[in-house]
Amino acid sequence: MKTLGPRIALFLALVFFGFTPLFSILAQETVTSKLVLESHGFNAKKRSNFKLGEVIETLDRGLTLVHILSSTSYEYQSFDTYGSKEQLELCTKYIKEMMADKVFFAILAHDSAVSGVFKNTKSLEQLGLPQLAALKSREAYVMYYNMGKVNEAMDANTVSRVLDNYTISGPEKFYFPKITYEFEPSNDRYIAHAGGEVKGIKSTNSKQALDENYAKGFRLFELDIITTSDGKMVAAHDWNMWSRFTDFNGKLPPTHKEFMEHKIYSEYTTLDMAGINAWFAAHPDAILITDKLNDPVAFAKQFVDKDRLIMELFSALAMDEASRKGINVMISQQPLLDIPGDKVNYLKVNNITYVALSRRIIRSQLDLLVKLRDNGIKVYVYNVNFDPGKDEKYVQENEIGLVYGMYADKWVFEFDEEEE
Repeated sequence: MKTLGPRIALFLALVFFGFTPLFSILAQETVTSKLVLESHGFNAKKRSNFKLGEVIETLDRGLTLVHILSSTSYEYQSFDTYGSKEQLELCTKYIKEMMADKVFFAILAHDSAVSGVFKNTKSLEQLGLPQLAALKSREAYVMYYNMGKVNEAMDANTVSRVLDNYTISGPEKFYFPKITYEFEPSNDRYIAHAGGEVKGIKSTNSKQALDENYAKGFRLFELDIITTSDGKMVAAHDWNMWSRFTDFNGKLPPTHKEFMEHKIYSEYTTLDMAGINAWFAAHPDAILITDKLNDPVAFAKQFVDKDRLIMELFSALAMDEASRKGINVMISQQPLLDIPGDKVNYLKVNNITYVALSRRIIRSQLDLLVKLRDNGIKVYVYNVNFDPGKDEKYVQENEIGLVYGMYADKWVFEFDEEEE
């Protein structure tokens, strides 16, 4: 998070030259960097977001407070006010504090910020937020607070506001301090997503992607496994993407023969089970993580080394079959969230030590992620590079340590001299 260096420098310069700066002069700064606030209610089926300059942040369910510190820096926090009275009370506390400090901030609703209607609206009305107090389930809402003035808007589906000129005021203060997590570096924290990026191209699931990213230091490799029209398992994200990559114009899915005859961008070699097994046999320290496939027994029988296999699975039945056959299971996001009661206990009882989930739900699942981490369950996040600014470097600096690792398109490994 960046701080407001120019304002601090101004303060120090005035003091050095013997001036006593007026707080009102120090604490106001006109910002011309465009700020876009976009709220979508549940029925809009779109992701609410805010954009400052060229950086976009997508939001979680509930109310989000956005505090703008400068033309390039900000902080924000989402509160699941739909599911928790305590979250609404905490959110209201921060609203009161920021209004008292007269800082520039915004409020955005996403999805359903309220179940029915807010039960206790008196405090919101007292804060001069009558539209927020009257907000109903599934409605969109935007408020921004500029120089002590409230600007509210609500709609059944979508509210969008674009600000080109606004004033930052109040004390230089962080309301939502950035949390950093300590962790021990290890190359098993990085899974090469779909084989990893090759010459700037993502999601090829190709032999060249495996080769290039193994040379860079990856040892965990994800491949998407789907089946051809004649029932052969092959590596491809989906058939529509594969057909675009290969300029295949025939009927989808292709036969195994057609799949093997077509290269990706006329250059990269597609992989069937024979190719997958040959590559992993030649790289005995590499581990395969599968995606898409939910038939663990059939795949494990065909893979070269079951001990170097981790399968992301999507149903309780598939996970039970895998566990009984000694196949390493990585539980996917939705079946994890669907577990009733103590999720950690369920995973431990079923000997599941890996989790795959979207990094977009981290903010709403902090308590669960802490419990998983503290119980030695390794969580790997995907949707890296899915949102602007949320690349591998962002995940490394902000989320690794809370989660164990990530699905990365690329990464620069730093090895000790003895290892090189």
